[in-house]
Amino acid sequence: QVQLVESGGGLVQAGGSLRLSCAASGRTFSTNTMGWFRQAPGKEREFVAAITWSGGSTYNADSVKGRFTISRDNAKNTIYLQMNSLKPEDTAVYYCAARRIGGNDYAYWGQGTQVTVSS
Repeated sequence: QVQLVESGGGLVQAGGSLRLSCAASGRTFSTNTMGWFRQAPGKEREFVAAITWSGGSTYNADSVKGRFTISRDNAKNTIYLQMNSLKPEDTAVYYCAARRIGGNDYAYWGQGTQVTVSS
């Protein structure tokens, strides 16, 4: 099993910044990709960004390109999501997730952290 704990959410004004963290523990060696997802009220959960533990390859949704940056600290088993130029439409619960090596989907999820952007 892999445990994921997010932190760093909060209330920020439009144009501001926040940095989310996700600390992974347990059988982290069984995972190869970590991702951030978000879910706004009344909407489906959507992909935000992902990063591999090994090569650090990153993937970003078009809606956040140029504003959000995903990064990792392998020594701390932690990933981050730096969010700049935040917009009210970025308001959502943000979830960290981990994909198992050889898996097609994200098997492990954190409890989520609320991000609210006021206009």
